[in-house]
Parts: sequence; structure tokens; C-alpha cells
Amino acid sequence: MSEAGGGRGSGSPVPQRAPWSLVAATAALCLVSATSVGTAVAAPMSREEKQKLGNQVLEMFDHAYGNYMEHAYPADELMPLTCRGRVRGQEPSRGDVDDALGKFSLTLIDSLDTLVVLNKTKEFEEAVRKVLRDVNLDNDVVVSVFETNIRVLGGLLGGHSLAIMLKEKGEYMQWYNDELLQMAKQLGYKLLPAFNTTSGLPYPRINLKFGIRKPEARTGTETDTCTACAGTLILEFAALSRFTGATIFEEYARKALDFLWEKRQRSSNLVGVTINIHTGDWVRKDSGVGAGIDSYYEYLLKAYVLLGDDSFLERFNTHYDAIMRYISQPPLLLDVHIHKPMLNARTWMDALLAFFPGLQVLKGDIRPAIETHEMLYQVIKKHNFLPEAFTTDFRVHWAQHPLRPEFAESTYFLYKATGDPYYLEVGKTLIENLNKYARVPCGFAAMKDVRTGSHEDRMDSFFLAEMFKYLYLLFADKEDIIFDIEDYIFTTEAHLLPLWLSTTNQSISKKNTTSEYTELDDSNFDWTCPNTQILFPNDPLYAQSIREPLKNVVDKSCPRGISRVEESFRSGAKPPLRARDFMATNPEHLEILKKMGVSLIHLKDGRVQLVQHAIQAASSIDAEDGLRFMQEMIELSSQQQKEQQLPPRAVQIVSHPFFGRVVLTAGPAQFGLDLSKHKETRGFVASSKPYNGCSELTNPEAVMGKIALIQRGQCMFAEKARNIQNAGAIGGIVIDDNEGSSSDTAPLFQMAGDGKDTDDIKIPMLFLFSKEGSIILDAIREYEEVEVLLSDKAKDRDPEMENEEQPSSENDSQNQSAEQIISISQAVDLVDQESPEESSLNSHPESLSPADSDNAASLSPSEQTSNPTEDRETTSLDGECTDLDNQLQEQSETEEDSNPNVSWGKKVQPIDSILADWNEDIEAFEMMEKDEL
Repeated sequence: MSEAGGGRGSGSPVPQRAPWSLVAATAALCLVSATSVGTAVAAPMSREEKQKLGNQVLEMFDHAYGNYMEHAYPADELMPLTCRGRVRGQEPSRGDVDDALGKFSLTLIDSLDTLVVLNKTKEFEEAVRKVLRDVNLDNDVVVSVFETNIRVLGGLLGGHSLAIMLKEKGEYMQWYNDELLQMAKQLGYKLLPAFNTTSGLPYPRINLKFGIRKPEARTGTETDTCTACAGTLILEFAALSRFTGATIFEEYARKALDFLWEKRQRSSNLVGVTINIHTGDWVRKDSGVGAGIDSYYEYLLKAYVLLGDDSFLERFNTHYDAIMRYISQPPLLLDVHIHKPMLNARTWMDALLAFFPGLQVLKGDIRPAIETHEMLYQVIKKHNFLPEAFTTDFRVHWAQHPLRPEFAESTYFLYKATGDPYYLEVGKTLIENLNKYARVPCGFAAMKDVRTGSHEDRMDSFFLAEMFKYLYLLFADKEDIIFDIEDYIFTTEAHLLPLWLSTTNQSISKKNTTSEYTELDDSNFDWTCPNTQILFPNDPLYAQSIREPLKNVVDKSCPRGISRVEESFRSGAKPPLRARDFMATNPEHLEILKKMGVSLIHLKDGRVQLVQHAIQAASSIDAEDGLRFMQEMIELSSQQQKEQQLPPRAVQIVSHPFFGRVVLTAGPAQFGLDLSKHKETRGFVASSKPYNGCSELTNPEAVMGKIALIQRGQCMFAEKARNIQNAGAIGGIVIDDNEGSSSDTAPLFQMAGDGKDTDDIKIPMLFLFSKEGSIILDAIREYEEVEVLLSDKAKDRDPEMENEEQPSSENDSQNQSAEQIISISQAVDLVDQESPEESSLNSHPESLSPADSDNAASLSPSEQTSNPTEDRETTSLDGECTDLDNQLQEQSETEEDSNPNVSWGKKVQPIDSILADWNEDIEAFEMMEKDEL
């Protein structure tokens, strides 16, 4: 079977990739070394089991939606740990994440068409009445234009689309008279002032009441926006124009897309992540298919499907060809530099790219979709969820997981395309993991750390808008849905827009005459969308044969470089110098550094500083080797520093009615029992007297054989530990004495010793902030006997307890949910890890901050000679497998600005066009390690 469209089967050669990007070939060995492919295909899933799983999805939605309506509505979102609504301004700011909240009952609007897809038509009718009665769109709140468009405007239009469908059927919504559409039109006009720029690109934020640039608006001074933020408007705005006949919305969205297209990098046909809305200059020059760009590509293809405009397909095919040339390194998708697309811009991937296999299905390019999806599934099987970011050797880079639906979306589309029951089993795994690890009494809680299983007091609206929709459709047969889903297209927020809009109110010229496509060869592109019913007519093992080589890509593969390193072995030449092998005292190594343009400077404090100037390299190949060497050296230095830090620990409440569902991330101590090396400690908790634990306890009988609770302050942590240990406690939890402190606003830290020998302390000690510690204290007041588990990560719940709390029906589930409402708080994180607002991706984040540092690294004397016996994060060149199983608890690999082991030298300024090219290479290299969300 030939691959469709502008993929690798389009006839264009794929150029040789720069050698320093060899870490991107982590999974390549698995692809090229598989000598046999299994022939067993997944057994078909019975109709009964599919119905059972579909009903389970319905029950899960009821649990999430019911708790939102009971405990949060009319707030924008539910806080599932504390069982209350999240109201803008009443909770600690989470930064850009809060820009989605506009005091307009976000979760209810985002869930409207999900109710219809799940056959909850009565609930849909009630929800529409609530929206019309309660929702106010004229609030004095600054919101994200992008998030408001895809969630609120898209939710209103999706609700309107299905409301008129139900009305036509004659049973429900007979009273409906386009009220949701009128609200959508009102919101559309409120968003239009954001487009008042010379470029036509919208401002990233707008005040719903006061618009832009007025003093009371508190916005309008921004200069940058992300590509996805400006390029993910056409579906909603065009639908609004087609529904209402007001062409202005589609015109504004088209103008923004036209400008982005004109500003693409012409030699690579790629776009950057962040662009200046006034000048059109690229602020972030790295390019990928994940955060900041993702839905721009999605909307180009879907705009062609919905609107029938060939220009959108031409643009998408042009970009797709570039993606498959430079970014796609199956099964990986790695960011590159738009001016130097042979250079990878980073060595990690973010979770948002999980949507891309689904888009490739719509494109008709199935093979790479299967490959990338399988790689992502292997990561999920290792960590239970897809981390916000993970490295090319599949370690956790950012540990959060806000219950993102993109992987479920791709799973659904791959099942539609292949009919392979394997993807039903994948969906079953997603359901099991959500119920096992994310379900809490008041809904589903985001994972704060996939390594420990700790929770975050967060349930985003997209969880109800997308996750349950795709999971239900995955297991539903055609007769299970009350309308034909094939008559609609999904927006990026999974809202449904009818395809008949393509022939309604066509006031916009179909062909965009402002852009030229003379560089394209039309023979490279398919001009129609594939019919998924005939993709695999004669080969049911097709998908299986593609997946098989990737089965062990995460745990058992031998990561290795392919590229020039492998060629050098075959030719007999020496491979490039690797950072792990470098010794500052080796004259041969110093000569190689000089050849690569790397200077070595001995500092007064005994450290050695490395500075790379690409223009001083002997050749372009040596300069690229130097870039790769510096990147490896920075990663190595960072890793060695992080090895001195202790990983987070977990406090898990296991007694009734928690049963292990509530997990708090705790700060470790640099003394006492190491929970990562010994069995976890389980016991009931008791408060010590005195509560500060700074003297001999007066209630030793109360803490004997229990885990003592102590307040921070007035003495050293080690002294507290000795006092409770002498009283017979089996462990200790120190609770911060700063009332109201929380991981929302402050980083957690490790408890240090007292400067003396602490080998006499044998019990485990953990730290919780005041807000998190109050969870346990409140539980004691309400239930008296509270049992907790202190461990290195959350443990699976007791199956017997799990059975006790499993609802037998929807009514039982709601009754039980009401009985188990517990006042609990948000999980905490470790110091030296990024705070949620710094490291957590929005559903489509607005921007990624550019680096501002030059290309240099410094090493302490102890780091100048590498230990060849230590495990390194760089890839193996000698064919030996790197053991990844012990990496589950490693710290995230994000570079900290305050890293004492990294210092930066001055960059050589270019003096001609050649030097300018090298300067761009250095900028791309800098972004790899310094980018932050």
C-alpha cells in the first residue's frame, strides 16, 4: 500500500540529518533490527464487552460532570480535591493557565455537545437552559483569545449545531430558537477588537468587558503570540459567519492565517513557535508539531474539509512535506530550527504532539501515525499517563499530566482507520488508568507527578469536552449514537461543526489570490480526504506489522545513534568525541575540542569552562560536532547536579473513606530511613505533644507505633526526628508552621540535617506544607483513625477496598460520591522542580520563552573526568543496552536558570552572512536547554 500525500512516499529525498542530533534516533534500532514480525492480530472485542466499556465511560462522565454541577457550578472549573469551584481571583494565580477562566461557566459550555454524543439529551436540554439563564459574557476579566475561542465560542457553536439537529428530529429542543448562536455571535464581536493590529494577528488576550488597550482593560500591551494562538480560529470564526451570515468573522480569521503563511520560512516551509504580532518577526525560531504550533496545522487541513477551499489544503500539504522531511524521525517528532531544519532544537517531546497521529489519519498517512502512536502508548504503559514532556530516551522531563485527551483522540481515529481491535484495548487501558489513578471522590484529579502518583486540585474543562467524547465513540457502534457523527468535523476542542456549512453563506472567495504556490508540484499531493473504509481492504495485519518493532522501544531497546557515528565505525574513522568520555587532562581530547571550535578556560575557583565558537571550527561538520558536544556536556553537568538531589516522596491516605485515592507529594529528608531503598512505612497518625517536637514528648503512648505529626519551627529537623523516635514513633511528618502555605505559591524543599552525624535516626521523615498538612489534620478531626502510607511513590490501592467502593450503578455512584466528599487540598511538588505555572502546558500554550544565554558550559573539578561505569543520559555507541527501568524516579531534566554548573560566555558576533548562519545555529542550540513554558 502506498502512503498518501506529502509524506516519505511523495518522492522527495530526505536529507542527511546533522550528526549531533543522533540522540533523536533512540528508537531507530528497534525499527531496523526487527528480523521478524509477529503474525498474531488482536482478537476482536465482543459487542458485549464494548457495550460494557461504553457504559463505564458514561458512568465516569456522570461522576465528573455530576460533581462539577453539584460542587462547582456556576464556577468555571471543578477543584476535585477540595470539592469546590475554581473562581478567577479567589484562588492563587496559576499564571497563563488561568487565562482560560472568564467567569462564564466554562466547563458547562465546554460539555454541551458531549452530552448529546453520550445520548444524554435530557441533560443537554437542561444544560442549555442553564447557559441561557446564568452565563454572562460581559465580565471584567482578561481572557485568552485562543482558549475562549476553542472552548467557549466552539462550545456554543457545537451546542447550537446539535440543538438544531435535535429540534429537527422532533422530540427535544422544540423551544430552541438559535439562542446559543446569538450568544456565540455576541462573544465573537467581543473577540474582534483583538485583531486590531497591523498584521491582522490577534492580541493573545482581551478583556471581555473593555476590549483592548483601554486603561481599564489591563491588556493590549503584548507584542508576541504563539502560532497556534493566531492560527486556530478559522473553524469557529468561519462557522459563526456561515451560521449568521456575518462575514467579518471568517474574514478576520483568514487574514491571520494568510499572514502566518506569508511569514513561513521559505527555504524550509516551517513556522516558528512565537511571532511578533506587529512586525511579523519570529521570536521563537524552533518548529515542531507540539505546544505552540499544533492546532495551526490541524486547522489548515480541517478548514479545507469544512470550507472546501483548496488553498488551505495546499498550505497544509506544503507544511506536511516539511514536517515529514525534518521533524518526523519515526517514531519520534522532534523540534528543529526553522532556518537550519537539520538541527534539532531540543531533545525532548511534549504531550500535545499526541494529537498528530490522529491528524495524519485524516491526511491518509497511516504508517507514521501508527508508529508515533505506538511509541506514545509504550510511554503511557511505563508511567500510567503521558508526562507533559519526556526525553528521546523516554524519561520524564516534566512530570505533570492534566488529563490530556490528545492520545485518546488519536486512538479513536486510528481505530476508525484500521478497524484493529488493538486500539480498543488501548482505550480500555486508558479507562482503567483514569479510574485507578486519577479518580477521586469529587471527580477526576490531574496528576501532579506521574512518577509518584500525586494529585493536583485541577479538572480542566477539556477533560469533559474531549476525553469522554473520544472514549465513548471508540467503543460505540453506529446505532449507539442518535445522529451520524460522519456529518460533522471535530474542532481542536472536539466540538462538532456540521459539514453542510461548506455550502452555506459562501461570501468569501474560495481561492486565496494573495499567496503564490509556484514552488509546489501538485503531483506530490492528494486532493481528497481518504475513505477510511478502504484503507486496509486486503491486509488486516498491516497495523500489527508496523507496531511490532516498537513494542520494546521504551524499556528494552538499545538507544543508539545512527547518522554519521555509525558510518564512521564502518569506515574505520574515529567517532566524534562524546561528553561522557571527555577528560580535561587528555591532550588528544583538547586537540579535538580545538578542532570543533571549543575553548577550554581554567577558572580561579578550580572549575573548567567550555565555550564554543562555531566560526572557529575547522569545518562545518566539526562545528556541528561541537554543538552536539556542548549540548551533551550541559545535560551531563545538569544530571550530575540532580543526582545529588533526592526525588519526591508520597504520603498516601489509605484508610476509609480515602482508600489510597488521595496522594500528596512530600519533601524528603537528607537523613533517616531512605524510602527508595526500603519498604514503605504504613501506620496511623498521631499529633505529638509538644506539637513542635523540640523536647521530650509528653504523650509517648499516643505516638508509640504510629507516624507522628510535628509542626515546623523552633528547632532543627533532626532534633524533632530524634524526639519522636525516642517516643517510639515509626515515622514523622513535619507540617509547615506558616499558615496557608501551599505548593501553589511556594516550592517545597528537602529537610537538611543538623550538621552532625544523623546515622542514629532510623525512621523516615517527610515534609508537607500547611495547606497539604491540613488534609491529614482535617481527616483526623472527622474520622479520628487515619492511616497513611509513606513511600517513594504512590502504591496501588487494595483490591478489596477498590471493590468496596466500586459503584454498582449510576445512582449508587452518585449516592456514594455524596457520602465521600472530603475536604482535602492540592498535592505539592519538590523544590528545584518547576512550579505548575512554569512547567505545565496549557491545552495549547501561547508561547515558549526564548533563550537569552550564549553557548558555554562550566564543570567543577570533580566533573572534568567522566566515570565510564556510570549510567549516562547520552545514547550508547557500543551496542550495549541502557537500562531505563531505574529511571522512573529521576528528576525532570529541565535546565534551571540558577544552575551553578552552567555559566555562559560571550557570543561572537557575525561579520558576514556565513557567520550569521552559524549564529542561528548557536541560538537553536541555546533554546534546547533554556526553553521554558
